[in-house]
Amino acid sequence: MSDVKLAPKPLDRADERVRNDDSLTGAVRLFIDRVRAGDLGILPVAVGLVVISVVFSSLNPVFLLPNNLVNLLFDCATVGVISLGIVCVLMLGEIDLSVGSMSGFASALVGVIWVNMGLPLPVAIGAALLAGMVIGFVYATLYTRLGMPSFVATLAGLLAILGMQLYILGPTGSINLPFSSPLVAFGQLLVMPAWLSHGLALIPGLVVLFGGLNTAKRRRAAGLTAIPLSLLLIKAVVLTAALQFAVWYLNLGRGVPWMFGLFVGLVVAMQYALTRTKWGRSLFAVGGNREAARRSGINVRRIYYSAFMLCSTLAALGGVLAAGRLASSSQQAGTGDVNLNAIAAAVIGGTSLFGGRGSAWAALLGIIVIQAISNGLTLLNLSSSLRYMITGAVLAIAVIVDSLARQSRATHGRG
Repeated sequence: MSDVKLAPKPLDRADERVRNDDSLTGAVRLFIDRVRAGDLGILPVAVGLVVISVVFSSLNPVFLLPNNLVNLLFDCATVGVISLGIVCVLMLGEIDLSVGSMSGFASALVGVIWVNMGLPLPVAIGAALLAGMVIGFVYATLYTRLGMPSFVATLAGLLAILGMQLYILGPTGSINLPFSSPLVAFGQLLVMPAWLSHGLALIPGLVVLFGGLNTAKRRRAAGLTAIPLSLLLIKAVVLTAALQFAVWYLNLGRGVPWMFGLFVGLVVAMQYALTRTKWGRSLFAVGGNREAARRSGINVRRIYYSAFMLCSTLAALGGVLAAGRLASSSQQAGTGDVNLNAIAAAVIGGTSLFGGRGSAWAALLGIIVIQAISNGLTLLNLSSSLRYMITGAVLAIAVIVDSLARQSRATHGRG
């Protein structure tokens, strides 16, 4: 009987190119293959921002003026911090519908404790953040111990927290914060010195360059191909040039807001935690397959507690920043479209509603899209009803893109 040799399974085209072609052309081809396979990255958001900028600037040139963009960044920070917490629970395939009410309650706590009771501002902020941690702990307990769906638990929390907000504000319903206070100045006025903003804008490019070189060195030592040095240099130079231009343009107006800098700092810290720590890897694992994560030794219950507590705490911090931005604590704080915008920003930025996929950058990219739409429609003096409809349409498109990308990745994986 003659030997029968089975033909080896053909390599996936992307894997084959990674192994055999580490040139610049090969890297471009690999990027195209990843997009076809459903790994879209920030491509949809980038395209969306370009379209939004072109449309609104053509309808009203004020949209792209430096000072208008500075105001847009101030507004991005408050809801963006809330959206950053939403990313954590979405990556577990769960949801928190009470983040808007939590931010409003935190805003009310700051006003009552600081202005009405006369306690120091740090004490008021600390109490607001502690309240967020406690409420997140309650949600996690209801989910992990009693099996209550997060949708139901946080919906009940939305109503209860809103009631607490109205109760502590009392019949007046509003507390004005001292305009000369550091919190209000931080939320409305303070911007970075030009030299500092330009210096900070150099850091991402350097991280891309030296981080890429280190990764390439380790991959070559393991016998794997690595990203070409030419492509690495192009990425670092393009990123640095884009950020330097953005900072220069913003400095033609008021400059880069410190509050937006705080938001970006939180995004960077969260992204590091998600990608470089055991907690972050566990979060991805639980979101991808809870039972498999449990069998691999991950404390699933602890991951849920950390995600819900972090989400509510960041929502409280967003409420504190919103109080500084508005110079008041009122019954309207946290209501309206805060919930919608926070959740939509995370999804539009690329975090999957199905769990196991997302990043901290999703909050940053998504909230810029949301606030750009809101700002552009305001400049056009259009009604809020149209803003809701357009934001809803953008959110629907983002979910459709995510669903199609998942199907493409599944099909590509089976192939």
